[in-house]
Amino acid sequence: MAELLQEYATALSGPDDTTYVVRSYGEQRRDGTWIGWLEFQPVDPAKPTLQTNQETSQPNRGAVKYWATGLEPVYFEGAFERAH
Repeated sequence: MAELLQEYATALSGPDDTTYVVRSYGEQRRDGTWIGWLEFQPVDPAKPTLQTNQETSQPNRGAVKYWATGLEPVYFEGAFERAH
């Protein structure tokens, strides 16, 4: 089951001027390792949530949480493009 790792203070604006809240999620795999990805939740509930594919693979929950804390706004911009 996916776990919210972090919600970021940085918001992004899409090409149609929709504002998106950025969140990172993680999930444990069967082998015990964790994956992480980003989701972009629009402020407008009529718009769809965008999600990247797997952005990272980490050995444990602590490592995937650490990954999430190190992300910068420039990373979000690239991930937003990948989520489209």
